[in-house]
Amino acid sequence: MMNHGISDVWQRVLGTQQAPPHWLVLVCAGGALLAMLPHPVWRVSRNVVTIAHEGGHGLAALLTGRRLHGIRLHSDTSGLTVSSGRPTGPGMVLTAAAGYTAPPLLGLGGATLLAFGHITALLWLCTALLAVMLPRLRNAFGLLTVLVTGGAFFAVSWWGTEQLQAGFAYLGVWFLLVAGVRPVLELQAKRRRGGARDSDADQLARLTGVGGLLWVALFLVIALSCLLAGGSQLLGR
Repeated sequence: MMNHGISDVWQRVLGTQQAPPHWLVLVCAGGALLAMLPHPVWRVSRNVVTIAHEGGHGLAALLTGRRLHGIRLHSDTSGLTVSSGRPTGPGMVLTAAAGYTAPPLLGLGGATLLAFGHITALLWLCTALLAVMLPRLRNAFGLLTVLVTGGAFFAVSWWGTEQLQAGFAYLGVWFLLVAGVRPVLELQAKRRRGGARDSDADQLARLTGVGGLLWVALFLVIALSCLLAGGSQLLGR
């Protein structure tokens, strides 16, 4: 019985699921916008973007051979990823650039999985990534945020109906795609007021000699491109 149950689970994870009705895809897109636009709601939902942002820094640090010391997620939706290694060079540049690009790129990757019908696989992959992030967290709020988010993904993937899984997956991917744009705009607004001198864009400016505004523009182009490409896949399936 147990082997049969495990076999069924793996068939669900590795197999494909039927596309949800078009109205559900549109409702999820609207829900993602509602989770991003009103400021009080954004104060809560932005924590998901922060998880992806700091996770991007951490993953880039590991992939480029840097030593990752820890990740902190704060209640004001800010975060901090600490790594050590060469203070300059491609590894440091990629690590610094990975934050603002991670949410939209994750959204695009998720949209591609959904376009091929891998709804359950997407939910399990997100759960696994959050589980891998847990040992790197260095504060209680960060642990709580990732545990709650990962628990939601696991619960839906394990107990949710096919339609609930589809709605949750599409809502999450839409949110990463649309919400990947707003932090970039907020970053430039802070820079214009002189309040973000140690931002990722300004660190990259010091590392590369390329102006911070150009890095912000690059972040925005990537976010908008992912939104266009990912949205087309979600709507076109």
